[in-house]
Amino acid sequence: SVAPGELVQILTTLIEEMEEKGNQLKFSGLRKQVSASELFDSHIINQATLSELAQGTKTVEEVTEMDSVKRYLAGNSCIAGVLVPFRTDPSKSEKMTIYQAMWKGILRPGTALVLLEAQAATGFVTDPLANKKLSVDDAVSVELVGAELREKLLSAERAVTGYKDPYTGNKLSLFQAMKKGLIVKEHGIRLLEAQIATGGIIDPVHSHRLPVEVAYKRGYFDEEMNRILSDPTDDTKGFFDPNTHENLTYLQLLQRCLPDPE
Repeated sequence: SVAPGELVQILTTLIEEMEEKGNQLKFSGLRKQVSASELFDSHIINQATLSELAQGTKTVEEVTEMDSVKRYLAGNSCIAGVLVPFRTDPSKSEKMTIYQAMWKGILRPGTALVLLEAQAATGFVTDPLANKKLSVDDAVSVELVGAELREKLLSAERAVTGYKDPYTGNKLSLFQAMKKGLIVKEHGIRLLEAQIATGGIIDPVHSHRLPVEVAYKRGYFDEEMNRILSDPTDDTKGFFDPNTHENLTYLQLLQRCLPDPE
């Protein structure tokens, strides 16, 4: 009989061999492809799923659609836009992007910026009208957001693509960059909380989200920060409800939003 540890090694080796042969065991991550073995190492898929992929009894597409996998590859919903009642008929609403709502004076510039930063830090800037997700540079090029916000949004987007360690050149996660003082703590906490609220902390090296325990092991999160975010105070409520004028966490604000059926 094969010991459990040996079985894991056999399965992992099998997957790696298949990947080397060019088999299509690659999943779409946030910015690059993610291998099946990386999903297994990150505790996103289990031995049974890994085995089914290796044997060809399950496809990459089928596994991608599993709720337990989708949240780590694509994330859950973010706050995408604003619904504004028509003046002529308040029973009907117009959908706007966050940037449009800012320019029309519906959202304050500061409120709009933190919502757009949260979008960038959780994966993509969202166009709720066209139902598209774009990188910051692509969003600027199609005028989904203005060029005046580009630098601030690119900084937030590094929570997905990674911050550069000025001493080693290595890629750092949002939490690591915050610990090294590369970003302001309050700003980092706000973006971390948004990542957790939308599916999990992002691993910028492997380009997907992580279960909390795996994030601990990789140094992308710790128990102290988990406690801070689990018990929000006014200091960690980094978002603003424009309807009630309350300071809220991203999760609280997200829970007050209406799901977009489109």
